[in-house]
Amino acid sequence: MIDYKESDIRHQDAVCTNESSLQHQWYHNIKYLLAGIIFGIIFVKSEVISWFRIQEMFRLQSFHMYGIIGSAVIVGIISVWLIKKLNIKTIYGESIHIPSKKFSKGQIYGGLIFGFGWAITGACPGPLFAQIGTGALAVSVTLLSAVAGTWVYGYFRDKLPH
Repeated sequence: MIDYKESDIRHQDAVCTNESSLQHQWYHNIKYLLAGIIFGIIFVKSEVISWFRIQEMFRLQSFHMYGIIGSAVIVGIISVWLIKKLNIKTIYGESIHIPSKKFSKGQIYGGLIFGFGWAITGACPGPLFAQIGTGALAVSVTLLSAVAGTWVYGYFRDKLPH
């Protein structure tokens, strides 16, 4: 495991302690491309990328998206619990360490901004690329806005209250 000095950990979420120390050939990344394609197909078939379905969710008109998001949360909870309980390692035998997170009021503000953006645009970062891939090229504006917002946040991050 990588050992960090206190000065290196100014922002807890900026440090990923699960970085692999293994070096792989470029073709080992093809598995991530395939996983992304499969994930995109699942997004399309489940209608998670449908602007109409997203608007239904925010208008409280349908359970469809809540069911999908809720099942994903349950799978995530069970997965993290199993990883911790059974001390599961990566496929390369490396330990998985899930650090505790501190609550910050910035998480509330960020969640609200994220939710408003999601409601207004009908897109969140996961399905964004699948939407573009299905030909909804207007969503490219949302992608560029997300990139610009990320850059602005990164630029002003050290000046923001903690």
